[in-house]
Amino acid sequence: MIHEKISIKMPGSEEYAAMYTYIPEYSESIGIEKRPMIVICPGGGYDHTSDREAEPLALSFNSFGYCAAVVRYSTGPSQFPIALSELAFAVETIRENAEKWHIDADRIIVQGSSAGGHLAACLGVFWNYRFLSRLVEEKLKSLGKTPESGSLSEMIKPDGLILDYPVISSGTFRHAGSSKNIAGSLVNADDFIDEKGVPIDDFLSIENRVTKDMPPCFIWHTFEDNTVPVQNSLILADSLCRCGVNTELHIFPHGCHGLGLANALTSKPGGSEIVPEVAMWLPLVRNWLERNYPLTLR
Repeated sequence: MIHEKISIKMPGSEEYAAMYTYIPEYSESIGIEKRPMIVICPGGGYDHTSDREAEPLALSFNSFGYCAAVVRYSTGPSQFPIALSELAFAVETIRENAEKWHIDADRIIVQGSSAGGHLAACLGVFWNYRFLSRLVEEKLKSLGKTPESGSLSEMIKPDGLILDYPVISSGTFRHAGSSKNIAGSLVNADDFIDEKGVPIDDFLSIENRVTKDMPPCFIWHTFEDNTVPVQNSLILADSLCRCGVNTELHIFPHGCHGLGLANALTSKPGGSEIVPEVAMWLPLVRNWLERNYPLTLR
């Protein structure tokens, strides 16, 4: 296993910002030439990154035969777009090292839970925005690297998204803590788009930013989620369908917010996060991955 801690610090990042890799070692005796990569963004309301939605998910994706990486992105007091720029730089780093790590550079999927789902979805909608590629370009130049002109958007683009009970909207169904922590003191999105005066809440409501350029999505939520209402996933799925983006959506009737794997491996003490019918999301996402992002065999 290639298990490394790689700095993803950008200007304004917190000291702890890093990517942790979980990459199976390449072996000539195994018929797998390249593996897709799952980039994991734990939740935590943009206040912290949850251990329950980090390594346990990485090891589960490893058990499917996939590479994984956990992104411990900057949370409050850092504000938008610092965490997003860290995630974009992490994806660029993975693509840059794809040959060395035997990763399929065309099959990099970003997974996120709760606020991490918002971060993953942000990359899904903002990967081709100039402000984001400019931030990554400046980081690469600070490392003495000269990216090819016009190539950075493709280097940071996710090929798929897995969104677990994601924070999506800053409107009626917002998660107030996440919205406050990511926006900080920002009022308008003037620094990120040409149009002036767009409220930052509107800009960061993912359902308002979906286009046909967003990658395929696998989304799941629970109906009983009282922290991040299920409408977050429903309105996102509606926007995706309107734009013709391939989408798989699962709504489970029971279960609280923050279930992680929904089994004992990610439950808090007391077992309230153990919901066997929701744990079915794992075989469901495995089927989705194997259909759309299969391993490359020799």
